[in-house]
Amino acid sequence: MSNKVINLFGNNKIVPNTGVKYSTLLEQFMNPFMDDLKDYEYIEDILEFAINIWNMANVNSLMPNENIEKEINSIKQNKKEFLLIKRMIAYKEENFKAYTNFIVDFELKEVSDDEDPILSVITQEENAYIANMINAIEEDELYVQEDFEENYINRSAIILKPKQPFIDWYNNLYPDSKMDEIEVDIYLVDDNIDDLEKFLKKKFDKLFTMALEDWHTNKKQWPQKRNYKMFNLWFRVEISEAIYDLEEKPVLKSE
Repeated sequence: MSNKVINLFGNNKIVPNTGVKYSTLLEQFMNPFMDDLKDYEYIEDILEFAINIWNMANVNSLMPNENIEKEINSIKQNKKEFLLIKRMIAYKEENFKAYTNFIVDFELKEVSDDEDPILSVITQEENAYIANMINAIEEDELYVQEDFEENYINRSAIILKPKQPFIDWYNNLYPDSKMDEIEVDIYLVDDNIDDLEKFLKKKFDKLFTMALEDWHTNKKQWPQKRNYKMFNLWFRVEISEAIYDLEEKPVLKSE
C-alpha cells in the first residue's frame, strides 16, 4: 500500500497556480511530506489527514495564531505529529496561500486493476465553509445539551459478513480447519453517515484488510489488486444506526 501511495503522489512538483485543480494542488501539497506519512497504511487516511491540515491552514489565515495553536493542541497526538502539523500548515501558507477554498470531500476513482486511482475533490468557498462550520458547532452544542436516550451510543455499526469467495479463500488456506459457520465483524463508525456506498468506496480496502488480517496474517497470501468490485463480491455489508450499551461498566478503547 505504501508503494501505491508513493506512486500516486511522488512525482508532483509545484507548478504555476493558474487553472490548477484542487486535486492536483492537494497532491502537490502532500508530496514533500510522504516520508513523514509513511506510517499511515491507507491512502484514504493520508488524504483525510492532509485535507484536515489544508483546511486548518485556511482557518489559520482568518484568525490569530494563538487560536490555531489552541486548535492544534486540542488534537490528540504525539510531539512528532504536532511538529508535522505545524510544518504542513507553514508549507501550505507559503506555497498555496492564493488557494482559499476548503476541501470538503474526496474520491479515489478506480480506473483499472493495473492503474492507480484518480483523485478528485470537492471544495467549498471560504464564506460558505465558515458559515457551515459555525452552524455545525452550534448544532453540536445543542446536541450535547439534549438528553441522550438511555444507553444510546453516538455511533453507527458497519456489519461485515463474509460471502462465499472469502470462505473459499480461507478454506483453501486451512483445509483441515474449514470455516463451518460465517462469522461477522462489526466496526463502529460516525453516526452521521448518510450514504453507505459513498463511505464504503473510500473505506473498503481498510475494512477488507482488517477482515483478512483477522483470519490470516501472511499478506502475501491475501487477494491482490483488491478493488471495490471485489469487496462487494467477498462481503455483504449492513449498517445499524441505533447502538445501545446495556452494561454499566464503561467501554474501554485501546490506544
